[in-house]
Amino acid sequence: MSRVLITGGAGFIGSTLCDALLARGDEVTALDNLSTGTLTNLGQASGYASFTFIEGDIRDARLVERVVAGHDAVVHLAARIGLRLVLESPIETIESNVRGTEAVLDAVTRHGTRTIVASTSEVYGLATRHPSSESDPITFGSPTRGRWSYACSKACDEFLALALQRERGLPATVVRFFNTVGPRQSARYGMVLPRFVRQALAGEPLTVYGDGTQTRSFCHVFDVLDALTTLIDHPVGVGDVFNIGNPAEITVLDLARTVIARTRSASEITFVPFADVFGEGFEEINRRVPDITKARAELGFFPSLTLESVIDDIAGAVTGEPRQEAVLSLAMAGHHADGAHV
Repeated sequence: MSRVLITGGAGFIGSTLCDALLARGDEVTALDNLSTGTLTNLGQASGYASFTFIEGDIRDARLVERVVAGHDAVVHLAARIGLRLVLESPIETIESNVRGTEAVLDAVTRHGTRTIVASTSEVYGLATRHPSSESDPITFGSPTRGRWSYACSKACDEFLALALQRERGLPATVVRFFNTVGPRQSARYGMVLPRFVRQALAGEPLTVYGDGTQTRSFCHVFDVLDALTTLIDHPVGVGDVFNIGNPAEITVLDLARTVIARTRSASEITFVPFADVFGEGFEEINRRVPDITKARAELGFFPSLTLESVIDDIAGAVTGEPRQEAVLSLAMAGHHADGAHV
């Protein structure tokens, strides 16, 4: 049994991880300021005596120090995310992602706590190599373009975590998520797949930004749990960075078509200029797909759930008829009990 602290534990990924760890017998503490996470996400977790929720901000260094103490591992997921939020409040983005992460990393370094730091595929910036691998250089756009504040802030998180590992022995690992999707993910902040599914189920037009030729890859949150539980349970990847995502690539236009077909919707597809959504000067990333060679070799990570499975699960959550969320949460919780992937 492990004692695990999850920052951002009321969020989409955080709450799903809470459920999986609790189901396998761990003690879990979730720290969240509820700016984007919700108590509803923690409904299942709240039924466990081994679960504690603390409402608070990771920029509160005294609180973070107090909460970190006594935990065997920290999964640092708390961040300002979502393209819409980033563009609307870049100062909040930078302060939350940089100062907040600094507070968390200071505390875990003092306690020598096993730490997994969540980063993002956005750090690849205007990458020209595809698929993107962890050793690739990163190139950001101009500071006058708002979206890069998020990418830069997460890159700073990575640099700090890895520096603390090298200089002070912090047992930290960085994971770069590529479009993690699934039940509980909100469509409010620009997340494309839950937005498409909700539009399709409501019979509304699916709004594709730009011409839809930009590509993304989507990884079911239950597959992401596979990597996270491995890193919590085993001292692998210390001082390293891993891409965590699904290498299956699809254009946004084809994604819309797939959602319509899978939900048996009569919705049509409409195209909306990026400027109408995000303002003039918005800079889109045309391609984003991970190279997961290293994660597969060192973590035994390889996603097994299809895009269609994700769509079904999101649709089930929207309609109140979840297809496999509870079953897979329990399955993932015990997936590494025998260390088979290590």
